[in-house]
Amino acid sequence: MRVLVADDQRVVRDGLVTIVGSLAGVEVVGAAADGAEAVGLADQHQPDVVLMDLRMPRMDGVEATAAIRARLPSVQVVVLTTYADDESVLSALSAGAIGFLTKDAARDDIRRALEAAVAGQSLLDPAVQARLVEMVQGRPVRPAALPDGLTDREGEVLALIADGLSNAEIAARLYVGEATVKTHINRIFAKTQSRDRAQAAAYAHRHGLVP
Repeated sequence: MRVLVADDQRVVRDGLVTIVGSLAGVEVVGAAADGAEAVGLADQHQPDVVLMDLRMPRMDGVEATAAIRARLPSVQVVVLTTYADDESVLSALSAGAIGFLTKDAARDDIRRALEAAVAGQSLLDPAVQARLVEMVQGRPVRPAALPDGLTDREGEVLALIADGLSNAEIAARLYVGEATVKTHINRIFAKTQSRDRAQAAAYAHRHGLVP
């Protein structure tokens, strides 16, 4: 499987190249810093899949996805982004992306999404899939974006903190390790400017993240 990575942040881009390149049977054929470069590298290398960020300079991921799909219909695009709001999801899928993941996706999630894309199958982040179902069925949709740049997983952890769960209980509830929970909590404290769990819980209630 030949994969092209597109992300404007060098640290993220290099990390993705390392992660994707370590997958069995996968070759990273290029790394683009923006959408325009992604289109050019796709033309040059004709990969099987492009792993595409959305918010990039010069040409964003939606425009780049549309351009690649129009020029190279055999090349699939999987979006990997921080943003999972309705507009981003619908714009990316309308442009021709076959998969949509958020950047808290695990290595195995990325592998499954790439394999599904090559097989012509769609794989969406569970939260994204749930939102699409809500929209199609006409049910009320929860707020599109969490405040202060919180990811969906950080929102889940914050809600569980507000419910009074310990790190061990949160880890068991989310099927992750306690070290992962601690990492999420440190990021939550930084983003919400909370000094402790009590302030984080108050933030969660103030922003309607828990009933």
